Order: sequence, then structure tokens, then C-alpha cells
Amino acid sequence: MMTRTCTVQVNLDYASEADMVKKFRVSLALQPVATALFADSPFTEGKPNGYLSYRSHIWTDTDPDRTGMLDFVFEDGFGYERYVDYLLDVPMYFSYRDGVYVDASGKSFRKFLKGELDVLPGALPTLRDWSDHMTTAFPEVRLKKLWRCAAPTGARGTGCARCPRSGSACSTTRSHWTRLRPGQGLQHRRAPCPARWRAGHALGLPFRGASVRELAVEALKISVAGLRRRAALNADGIDESRFLEPLIEIAESGQTAAERKLELFHGRWNGDIDRVFPEFAY
Repeated sequence: MMTRTCTVQVNLDYASEADMVKKFRVSLALQPVATALFADSPFTEGKPNGYLSYRSHIWTDTDPDRTGMLDFVFEDGFGYERYVDYLLDVPMYFSYRDGVYVDASGKSFRKFLKGELDVLPGALPTLRDWSDHMTTAFPEVRLKKLWRCAAPTGARGTGCARCPRSGSACSTTRSHWTRLRPGQGLQHRRAPCPARWRAGHALGLPFRGASVRELAVEALKISVAGLRRRAALNADGIDESRFLEPLIEIAESGQTAAERKLELFHGRWNGDIDRVFPEFAY
């Protein structure tokens, strides 16, 4: 599972608890849009698998205790303490003691804090135990020693996080995806989705009064503005918004990379998946 869903992640620092909350909310609200923009895994074992983002689909059915969206992030009072409470309720995997991994699958870290872990009677957790436990939670956006965003591009995440308009974008986008009915949009325009927040797997899917594509275009405009304001220029005096050009093309066309490859597979490639390597090699 980890091999087939490998990706890159964006790691961003934050200046304060309030700054963390803002960046966390913006990033989490935009995750369905990011999923659509980067949907590019429509094949398994050389054949279409019925999904535009099979990679993301796998994570909708991988240990719901430690994956997925975190609705509490948008509640009043969210901050460090609330996130720690979430982590304390994530079931444990292990404790590493004296060079040995002690199996603590399903055990409570809260009991560990009280010395009541039956696999380590009387033992109290160390900072190493807490650090290890934090690495076993895989929500779409997570906190570690710095802020981590699962969206696979730094430019989009950085631009949105830094733009003053990002707060309103967060509210607008979240209001759309929270109204989605369960069953919308995970598979390739066909079968039901077990998690409403995965509706972003296809850019053409409708929201109330908007589409994922329209929301993606708006989010990218905000990101471009943020990057231009950041004004990190290369030797030619060009800012970082240039990195968003491929995403803007996808959003404006409404065709994901996955849909483009499926079109080629059923057309010019004549069902030969090996054609993907020479045509899309980096």
C-alpha cells in the first residue's frame, strides 16, 4: 500500500498558534481541489482501474482512526491542545524500548500516560514514544515539528497559505465540500464514494452552484497572488507563480492528467500501457 501510494509532501513552518490554525484550515479545505488537480493514477497492473486517483482512493479505506479529513479543525477553539487530544485518541502501534519494537496495536496512549499499558506494565511514555506515536497518524493535513500538508506541490500550498484572501477561500471551499452528498465523485464518474471529502477526484463534478474546476481556478488565482506578493525571484526576475502554470492549464481545460492518459490508452495507444513510459518520462 505504501509503495503504490507514494507521493511528495509540502512542509511549511508557522509563526504562531494562530498562524498554524489558519494554514491548517486553508490547506484542509483545499485538499479535495488538490486531489482533483493532481489526479493521475487511473491504471493498476496495466489496466484502467475505474478511478482518476486510485492513490487517494486507497486512503479512503485505510484505518479511519488515523486517516482522512479532520472536521474538528474548523471548530471554534481549535489549536495545539485540540490536536493533541486527537492524537491521544489515535490507537497506538508500538513502543520502541531497548532496541525492540513492543507491539501495542490498538492500545490507548492515554493509558500509557497513566502507566496502565498492559504490554508495558508500569512504564510511562518518553518523548521518543510520543514522537513515534505522532508519526502513525496520517490525516490529509498533520502537525509534527512543523506543519505538513499532503498537497503534492509547494507552490500551490505556499501561495494559498500566504495570500490574505486565503481565509475567505477556505470558508467558500469548505462550504461546498461539506454539502456534498456521500456517493459523489470518487470513482471515474461512476460508482459511489464512501467519503464525501473525496469528491474532488474529477474536475468536472458539480458542487452547488460551482464545479471542482471552478473552485480550482479560483484557488489557483489566490495562490498566484500569494506567490507574487511573496516576490521570491529567480535570476531572470520571474516569481514562483510560474510553477503553477501546468496546474492552471489543467484547471482551465477541466481535464486531469488521469483523463488525458485514459484518452490516450483507449485511443492512440490502443490499450498498450507501455506507451506511457516514453511519452510521460521526466
